[in-house]
Amino acid sequence: MSSSETTTDHLKIRKWAEERDGRPAAIRTRGKGGVLRIDFGEKEEEFDEIDWDEFFKIFDANKLAFLYQEKTKDGKTSRFNKFVERD
Repeated sequence: MSSSETTTDHLKIRKWAEERDGRPAAIRTRGKGGVLRIDFGEKEEEFDEIDWDEFFKIFDANKLAFLYQEKTKDGKTSRFNKFVERD
């Protein structure tokens, strides 16, 4: 069975993403900052690549937490992640 964890630790989030060749990105909206994403592999057209400083500025300003999974049900490295409201 696979399980997920939640964190607000910037170093843990960055390490998790970089271990999977992920880059910080945002989908620009009319609001402040945009919708955060981790972009994997080839650049997604609708994603604007941003640096980690801007990423975490938006992350903290919106009081987000990072929900993620280390391994899939069959034991492979997972890229599942989601941004959720902090408790």
